Amino acid sequence: MEKLSRFVLGHRRPVGALAVALLLAGCGALALLLPATSERNDYPGLPGYEANQRITATYGTGGYERPFVPVVTLPDGVTVDSPGVREALADAFDAIPDDARVVSYADTGDRAFVGDGGTTTFGLVFGPQVEQGGLPGSALGEGSDLGAVVADAMRPHLPDGALLHVTGLDALATGADTGGLDVPLKLLITLAAAIAVLALVFRSALALVPLLTAFVAVPVSFLGLLAASAVIDVHETTVIMLPLFGIGIAVDYALILVTRWREERALGRDGDEAVHRAMATAGHAIVFSGGAVAIGLVTMVVLPIPLLRSLGVGGMVVTLASALVSLTVLPLLLAKARPGKLEREEAASRAWTAWARVVVRRRVPAAVVAAAALVGLSVIGLGVNLSVPVTGDLARSGSGHDGLAALREAGVPSGVLTSFDVFVPPGRDPGAVAAALADVPGVHAVTAPDDDRWRVDGSALVTVLPVPEGGADAGEDLVRAVRAAVPDGVLVGGNATQQLDYVDVTYSAFPWMLALLAAATFVLLARAFRSLLLPLKAILLNLLSLGAVLGALVVVWQWGWGTEAVLGLQPDGAIGTFVPVTVFAFLYGLTMDYEVFIIARMREEHDRTGSTRQAVVAGIGRTGRLVTCAALILFFSFASMAAGGELDVAIFASGVSLGIVLDATLIRAVLVPATVAMMGRWNWWLPGWAARVLRVPPSPVRPAVTNGR
Repeated sequence: MEKLSRFVLGHRRPVGALAVALLLAGCGALALLLPATSERNDYPGLPGYEANQRITATYGTGGYERPFVPVVTLPDGVTVDSPGVREALADAFDAIPDDARVVSYADTGDRAFVGDGGTTTFGLVFGPQVEQGGLPGSALGEGSDLGAVVADAMRPHLPDGALLHVTGLDALATGADTGGLDVPLKLLITLAAAIAVLALVFRSALALVPLLTAFVAVPVSFLGLLAASAVIDVHETTVIMLPLFGIGIAVDYALILVTRWREERALGRDGDEAVHRAMATAGHAIVFSGGAVAIGLVTMVVLPIPLLRSLGVGGMVVTLASALVSLTVLPLLLAKARPGKLEREEAASRAWTAWARVVVRRRVPAAVVAAAALVGLSVIGLGVNLSVPVTGDLARSGSGHDGLAALREAGVPSGVLTSFDVFVPPGRDPGAVAAALADVPGVHAVTAPDDDRWRVDGSALVTVLPVPEGGADAGEDLVRAVRAAVPDGVLVGGNATQQLDYVDVTYSAFPWMLALLAAATFVLLARAFRSLLLPLKAILLNLLSLGAVLGALVVVWQWGWGTEAVLGLQPDGAIGTFVPVTVFAFLYGLTMDYEVFIIARMREEHDRTGSTRQAVVAGIGRTGRLVTCAALILFFSFASMAAGGELDVAIFASGVSLGIVLDATLIRAVLVPATVAMMGRWNWWLPGWAARVLRVPPSPVRPAVTNGR
């Protein structure tokens, strides 16, 4: 790092000109990147996804889209068998626009669509795929509310006194966009929070220097993302999240280097020498931190999900750009900058030093209490629900809820809201498939209408109406049973089917992937810390932190404790299938980030004094305020995303925000100093063979001390 800083300062003009050129090229890259981004959520290779794509391509309806369910409750004394009622119902269902696929008792005569007593009946309405924006010339064009269109079309044709409610999982959903903060406002909040924190740290115009590095790093990352777009599909979500994440991580890295530079200035080093010394210490930590973040994001890059791969690549690109800019452009700025008042840098923080002494003195009870809290949350996290939401956790009022209540009162199982299609290719008998599926336990009914909306080019659709809901364990078992019952070549589609495949593919290999990540991280940190036990402890604490975050998500988004009061969103009792792996990928690196900063400083202090106890106190005293401020900036970056109104994004962003808070408090402020103090000289254990294998440089010569702990 010192060689790099000497090269940079020895070639100021070329390095500065290159930075300006990359900045301008990055701005141009964004203009080229935006038209090429994708809005689609593709899951190639998943059987459920491929079935849904085949259904949508052939029929233009259904597939992943869940059906709307119009529920008609007839007036007292009138049933579906009363004179003229079936005809009126047929007229009502026929009034639904032609590009929606509709099935009901009125056109099939199937009593499965009629409730107990004959006074309640329902139908299934499969609309066009949302991502396709409706069909050309359709009344269900982009932005339409299919439930409202269905209700408006049917009401004029219903018998006098009949009640109509349109229900369905989409009609009951709690996560519609509530008009939350838009992206520019989120950026402003992130910038305002960063400026406030930096002003608190530096109390001078130097607070703007880390922001300048972020303003360079973010456009440079767009340049890298444009290059990546040649080999991957870049999702629009990546372009939106990249600057929000980039500002936080770039300011973090710059904050580390600037703070160490000010410390060196306070020790009497002037000009370029202070920059070189800061780069030799803090710059070294930035390199290993960037590597740790990149390793965590590999989790998303290797998954066969284009959206997750795009987010992972975007996160890696902005992290590497932030580290690169911090290690090249920032030294140029610091070489010319004035350090301002340096009283706070002359010694470690009194408050954090005092806190570290308390934790070291009470290390066993401190570790037990903090670990118990995190383990408790981790145990709660084992109950995470990655399935489709069930109706009991959805809207508690409104027309959709009234329709669901009417179905239940009539003895119709709520599983019909998760009805799904089975694609029968040409040459297969749909009647035989329907008969086989009707015998599967848990199937309420199977329908296979013989009209052109269920028959296209020799293929056919068979629709399964389940008894259990798709998000329940019994519903997932039913999907598996249906798959086992269909002949080869017949494809089982549906929302719950695709979600089930997604979870299987994403999480079945997760333990193996986690083991590989841990191994790569261990090697990286062993070289950084010159120890075998410190990296192992860091990985274990990191995993404990991630388990606790999952538990916190369960409390907030499954149990719903305080969610509506704080965010104005009603949780739906489930965690989005992509959320845990995405939260893990981002947090694994970010939280390891702080571990590197703290332990690297402890390692440095131990090399200087030879005392573990002094290393812990001095390390926390020097880095406590820094890590807290860096965590605050990242917290506000992700917290602003949680205010966007979209449920899945809010869950993801709140998960990262909670993880940053838990990590900066219970982990870094309590467990790290407590466990390092408990391990004593074993922290620094590195056998000669391990040093040779890992090619770890030898430790500096330490002064003799009387207390080796």
